[in-house]
Amino acid sequence: MANLSTYDVQSGKAGEKDFSADLGEKILYRTLKDMIVQYQANNRQGDAHTKIRTELARAKQKPWKQKKTGRARAGDRRSPLWVGGATVFGPRNKRNWGFHYPRKQRLVALRSALMGKLQDSEVFELTSFDFEAPSSKQARGIMSGCGCGKDSVLVVTANRDMAVYKSFRNFPRVQVVTAAEANAYDLLAHKWILAQDGALEGIVARFSKISKEVR
Repeated sequence: MANLSTYDVQSGKAGEKDFSADLGEKILYRTLKDMIVQYQANNRQGDAHTKIRTELARAKQKPWKQKKTGRARAGDRRSPLWVGGATVFGPRNKRNWGFHYPRKQRLVALRSALMGKLQDSEVFELTSFDFEAPSSKQARGIMSGCGCGKDSVLVVTANRDMAVYKSFRNFPRVQVVTAAEANAYDLLAHKWILAQDGALEGIVARFSKISKEVR
């Protein structure tokens, strides 16, 4: 049982209600840390690339003759010893950083992340949250009414809603996801969670079948 802050979009009134869900006994910080590392690793591009000697478009001729110059021997200007030369053992664009933990572990992390957000009172449930047409002005008013206009915000919808997505997508620190797409990293990466009426129940339904032995 937890207190959930509510905000009526039509009337602009804020309130509270009881939110009951099986969120476990405690926050599993190590599991959350593992999930954050996983999601960040999967987002890495892995395309860092340095050029070897054969890939440089520099002159291949000898910069000076081998003997009687008083200078060290030099074969060409593509040598790694030269400025602008090749790189030895540099990163190549063939590395894949991605990996995945088991699905049950990801859902356990999602449960712990939601518990932490509810304990910190950083979740708002939005009622009458319907957009007839995309409106950034209306979206800004909702965030201001919840007191989270200057912080990062995660908007969670019960189902895919293009009007809501187009209304919030222009704000640089706002992300819109559905209840079926939300993960632990999304919840922890944003200061505030604005959930459409029924979206939190959709998230809870995803991990409600997890064995009670996983705590």
